Amino acid sequence: QVQLVESGGGLVQAGESLRLSCTASRILFSAFSMAWYRQAPGNQREWVATIDPSRLTTYADSVGGRFAISRDNAKSTVYLKMNNLKPEDTAVYYCKVVKLSTWGQGTQVTVSS
Repeated sequence: QVQLVESGGGLVQAGESLRLSCTASRILFSAFSMAWYRQAPGNQREWVATIDPSRLTTYADSVGGRFAISRDNAKSTVYLKMNNLKPEDTAVYYCKVVKLSTWGQGTQVTVSS
């Protein structure tokens, strides 16, 4: 069964940056598109960004220009670099293999104003 482990979250002030990591196991990582999602308290989980096997990236309008998704296939890891963080970015962030239903445990990002 595929396993996903997210890390890198924390408490930061508005305008600061964080880089999240998600390492996958038991999967041919390089063959799959990977995505980041987030879920704020009281809200539904929302899509943030996707990177496909050729490294083509797409972003939600709310994070475009501030967030960057990347991948290191040798490490089976997908990253989310988040710049100029805003309080509304506060959420639990999850990674996902696009075509599978497995979720990681998530990592908390809290942005104070």
